[in-house]
Amino acid sequence: MIVVLLVWISVPAAQTPARIVSTSPSITETLFALGLGNQVVGVSTYCRFPPEVNKLPKVGTFLRPSPELIARLTPSLVILHAGPNDAAPQLAKLRIPFVTVERGTLPAVFSSINAIGKAAGTPERAATLVASLETRLDRIRASVSGRAPQKVLIIMGRRAGTLTDLIAVGPRSYLHDLVGIAGGVNVLADSSLEYPRISLESIIRLDPDVIIDAGDMGDTPDDRERRRTMTEKLWNAQTLVRAARTGHVHAITSDIFVVPGPRVVEAAETMARWLHGAQTS
Repeated sequence: MIVVLLVWISVPAAQTPARIVSTSPSITETLFALGLGNQVVGVSTYCRFPPEVNKLPKVGTFLRPSPELIARLTPSLVILHAGPNDAAPQLAKLRIPFVTVERGTLPAVFSSINAIGKAAGTPERAATLVASLETRLDRIRASVSGRAPQKVLIIMGRRAGTLTDLIAVGPRSYLHDLVGIAGGVNVLADSSLEYPRISLESIIRLDPDVIIDAGDMGDTPDDRERRRTMTEKLWNAQTLVRAARTGHVHAITSDIFVVPGPRVVEAAETMARWLHGAQTS
């Protein structure tokens, strides 16, 4: 069940917040997609899109947002992700208005957009955005309808420069949902963990048709391209892995695969091309 917690302190419900602080990339991208970019005065350490956020003050990561840095920006609204941090009670003590939204599955992406739109005084824009995203996802489903599902493995973490300490995508993740929309089957759909650890031996046994590796992306465009080449070279040496043997390993260089926000549709479109050569636009 998706839970969305709305916590307001001394802000009239009808008032649109003039100074908004985001604490994660997906929240930031949602705010800008809702046309609220001019009201954003602070973002998380890893917010990179759209490019103008690089000039904004940073308030820590989504796992460790800093109430002190947030307070210095005198926000009229802070948006948090539910998670293992104590930012919410600290903001409450400081009497800083905040809203807490869930993350994880694709339905949670949509519920978060609606919750952010409601908190920021733009519920109609949020509803329109969600409807547009759902329409585009339906178009992707239609483009791959009737095609044989491809077995997909998505790597989200590993030891840099190696194929060890691998962390993959299991169920209950928006990426798992996107694989299904793009005409694939997650080879770890039966895992009991959202992000299970996996060995190279297990990958050989699971025999994926396609591997998507976001485990070593880098920070700058040049660094990402260098690491993409290194990642694909690592996998191509694994001739016992079907996806590597057939040239279907894709090293990620774009944030669209790691930020569960409005650009998840772009990730699904890219997956559909990789899995089936499908054109959705």
